[in-house]
Amino acid sequence: MRKINILVTLDENYIPYLNIMLSSLLVSNPTCRFDVYLLHTAIPAEALRETVALLGSAGELIPIRAGDIGLGNAPTTSRYPREIYYRIFAARYLPQTLDRALYLDPDLIVNGSIEALYDLPMDKYYFAAASHVGGALHKLNELRLDMDEQSPYINSGVMLMNLELLRKEQRFEDVFEFIDTHRNILVLPDQDIISSLYGPKIYALNSFVYNMTERLFAQHVPFNKNLDLNWVRKNSVIIHYCGRNKPWKDNYFGQLDVFWREAEDRLREGAGLCADR
Repeated sequence: MRKINILVTLDENYIPYLNIMLSSLLVSNPTCRFDVYLLHTAIPAEALRETVALLGSAGELIPIRAGDIGLGNAPTTSRYPREIYYRIFAARYLPQTLDRALYLDPDLIVNGSIEALYDLPMDKYYFAAASHVGGALHKLNELRLDMDEQSPYINSGVMLMNLELLRKEQRFEDVFEFIDTHRNILVLPDQDIISSLYGPKIYALNSFVYNMTERLFAQHVPFNKNLDLNWVRKNSVIIHYCGRNKPWKDNYFGQLDVFWREAEDRLREGAGLCADR
C-alpha cells in the first residue's frame, strides 16, 4: 500500500469532525495507508480512541504534543486557537525523516484520490495551496500585509508541505517579527502569515479541485452551466466547509453539505470504519 503523511492540528472539540473527515479520506483512497500526525496542545489519549479505531489497519494516529515555541504573544481567539500556528512550524515538529506532509483541516470532505496532489513536484516550493481571493480583495490584502503583487492569498485548510525545504530555509524569527509588526491588523492569522511571508514559495492549486467551498460554488454556478453537484462529485477532490457556515450546524446555507451528510452517515453506519481493510 502507498503510504501518505497527513497532518492535522486541532483541539479536543473538533475530534468528532476530524473523524468524519478521516473516514472520507479512507473511503476515497482505499489503496493508501496513512500516517496521521496530530499536533495538539493537550488532548488526552482517551479522547482519541475512536479516531484510532477508525484508522485501524488503514493508518496510524501519531499525536505530538506541541509546545508554545515563543508563541505566548501570538494573537488568538476562540475561532483561531493557538493550534493554527502549529501548521506554520510543522517542519520543526514532525519527524526529520519525513520529506512532505499534506495538511488537512477537520472541516472538510475528501471526495477523491489525493495521490496526484501528494505527488506534485515541490522542489522550489514550501507549500502548495489554493486561493479563494482575487481582484479588489487581493489588492486590499496586498496593502494590508505588504504582500508581493504576484503572491496568492491562500486558504490554509489544505496545504501540501515541503518539509525538507522548510527545514533548510524557514526562519522562525521572520514569523515572530511579522506577528509583532502586524498583530493589530491580522484577520486570519495563519493565512496572513503564510501568504505574506512565503508567497513566492507557494504553488497555486486549483481551488475548484482541491479546495471547493460553498461560496466558490455559489459565485460561479450562475456563469458556468457545467458547474453543478454532479460536477463537484466527479471533479472536486476536496470540499472544504471553511468559515462559519458549517454543515453540522442547523443554520447551514447551501448545497454542498450533501457530501458531509453522506460521509457522516457512512461513519455512523460503520462503513467508514476500516479496521479490516
